[in-house]
Amino acid sequence: MRRGTSHERACTSVNPAASGPGRADSGIPESAIDAAIRWAVKLHFNAPGEETRRAFEAWRQAAPAHAAAWLRVQSLSTDGGHGPAALVADTLRRADAAAAARASGRRRVLAWLAVGGASALAGKATYDRAPWQRLFADYSTGIGDQRAWTLDDGTSVALNTDSAISAEFERDRRQLILRRGEILVTTGQDSPAHRPFWVRTPYGSLQAFGTRFDVRLAHGGARLSVQEGAVRLHLANGDGLLAQAGQRWWFDRARALPAMATGLREDSWAQGVIVAEDARLDDLLAELARYRAGRIACDPRIAATRVSGIYQVRDTDEALRFLARTHALRVVSRTRFWVSVEPSTA
Repeated sequence: MRRGTSHERACTSVNPAASGPGRADSGIPESAIDAAIRWAVKLHFNAPGEETRRAFEAWRQAAPAHAAAWLRVQSLSTDGGHGPAALVADTLRRADAAAAARASGRRRVLAWLAVGGASALAGKATYDRAPWQRLFADYSTGIGDQRAWTLDDGTSVALNTDSAISAEFERDRRQLILRRGEILVTTGQDSPAHRPFWVRTPYGSLQAFGTRFDVRLAHGGARLSVQEGAVRLHLANGDGLLAQAGQRWWFDRARALPAMATGLREDSWAQGVIVAEDARLDDLLAELARYRAGRIACDPRIAATRVSGIYQVRDTDEALRFLARTHALRVVSRTRFWVSVEPSTA
């Protein structure tokens, strides 16, 4: 991350608590300040690849307001790195709430940068649980969202709900870092360089061989499903295996095991649906719950009920109503964020 000259720092230094970086009297639009904060996080606390650096430079040069916003945020970043861990952790836990309280959220992140928040990121347990991985990502989705991109090498990447990745494309390799959630990758030809393609997770790295595959992070491990080609799995402990088309694997840092079929098609979400074929009801409901805020509870008496069908993930309320109609079930909305599926009383 480029540090401004002493003249730049002197001209742009502000007290965020006093003046507020997005105030109208600063002359910098709030949207530009928000974007500059996101870039600061990506560049400070990642190992950004060439693609990320090019994207940043293109953004910075696209408008005078972008350059001014970057200098304003830059001036708040220090080299001391002595910020209190509790303050930083609290800032990160609240990052998602910043959308509802944008101004205060912005000031919290800026204050974090000003006190040298990088040192507190060593608390990996907080990182694993918190939803702010999206702040570090080049591509991300919120809860209920799904998006797809075509990268410079022709690779197609789809992100499922609540997911985040970073891209590091260098001269000798292509790499995606799966920070949160789930991705479906169809690798491009990358002509004429033909650089190896990798996906890195907290539990190991995956090397693709002309393939289409799905990777999903979960508590304590990840699931790999290969639709086409083959994927070499390299575990964090040094062990590895070659996963072929049609295979599913569950892996953590120390081992890889064949994953049991659940009756839910792994890649159907890329079409905006969940395809269930003789799946357990509780497994289907757990999958639907990923696409909405709150909880979907399943009555234990019907948890093992076998269900089949196609369920839209963009309207989970309608999917639940359809499930109730076709399987004689009852959907009870206890609150906006707590829905229970029970046996029908009819």
